[in-house]
Amino acid sequence: QVQLVESGGGLVKPGGSLRLSCAGSGALFSSYIMGWFRQAPGSERECVAGITWNGDIKYYGDSVKGRFTISRDNAKVFMQMGSLKPENTAVYYCAADTAWDTLIRTSALDYEYWGQGTQVTVSS
Repeated sequence: QVQLVESGGGLVKPGGSLRLSCAGSGALFSSYIMGWFRQAPGSERECVAGITWNGDIKYYGDSVKGRFTISRDNAKVFMQMGSLKPENTAVYYCAADTAWDTLIRTSALDYEYWGQGTQVTVSS
């Protein structure tokens, strides 16, 4: 069993930065592929970034490449978000994929554990 708790969301002006954190519990947390997803009102949940258990492989959605950076240690997963835009406004979730491989999946259906989400609002 894994519990995930996100933090770090908030209100930021366009062009600003935020750093999201996801604290994971459970003995196997450090072995899971982790993903960051976001969901805006009326939209599907979208994979923003993913990282393998050892951090060797990372995935970024096209809309965030060059602006967001995912990283992790044994207890947390982080996402540094820069050059934020109003269209980045959404609830951001971290999620765990327990598959024992190094394939970063981008479908929410492939992730077994989810945090409660943290709101990110980009507005002037």
